[in-house]
Amino acid sequence: MNDHVRSERARLLAVFDRVMREQARPDGPGGRVERVGDVVRQVGAAHDWNGVVWSAPDLDAARADAAVAEQVAHSERLGCDEFEWKLYGHDRPADLGARLLAAGFEAEEPETLLVARVAELATEVRLPEGVRLEEVRDEAGAELMARAHELAFGRDGSRLRRQVLARLREDPEHFMALVAMAGDEPVSSARMELYPGTGFAGLWGGGTDPAWRGRGVYRALVAFRARVAAERGFSYLQVDATEDSRPILERLGFTALTTTTPYLYRPASS
Repeated sequence: MNDHVRSERARLLAVFDRVMREQARPDGPGGRVERVGDVVRQVGAAHDWNGVVWSAPDLDAARADAAVAEQVAHSERLGCDEFEWKLYGHDRPADLGARLLAAGFEAEEPETLLVARVAELATEVRLPEGVRLEEVRDEAGAELMARAHELAFGRDGSRLRRQVLARLREDPEHFMALVAMAGDEPVSSARMELYPGTGFAGLWGGGTDPAWRGRGVYRALVAFRARVAAERGFSYLQVDATEDSRPILERLGFTALTTTTPYLYRPASS
């Protein structure tokens, strides 16, 4: 990696840390963002996403333990289904993940944070023959999206269905959901969150039925969302990518900045 690439990655990561984490905004009308001591967290209803999005870069061992303990107590008071500490690869102290595990959190699979300049991405949508994209606007569309999610990831899509319907109802201006259809069957789906005032839009949930992978459906979903982000004046697209999608996104022009691992705490009362 040459000095220019290294410098650009460091600059993008610093912008992301400041704008999307330290200065985080709620991801929906029902949420709020709180700075409590050394962390910034999002708080919503018990079934919403609740979690830590930023921790102080100079966090030491003693302050880390205190912050973790406070978040555990907070999640218990809130009575949420689960509480997430979103840990990034460069967060400190270096053993923060181990401290979260010791406090009762469980680590999910790590992902890679990738960012791209919208102006540098291809926005031409090329779909395989017989496949079309439909924007999700109602309950029927959300059901198709949930089915596509289940096919792609092998996980129940009921929570996604509820989340999509809530976002469509509460803040459709800053949210987009898409499903790729082959005839009457959903084969892929994806979402985009548009974060006003940040310059960033987030790509979420992109997944394709294994029978349809390798045909360009995922790339088409990225291109479509990049075009919408460009039309809406956003400068950057951000993705937390699995190992399946990371190589595709890098080929499309995204830059890997760091890793991100969800640490989940599930209160005993949930």
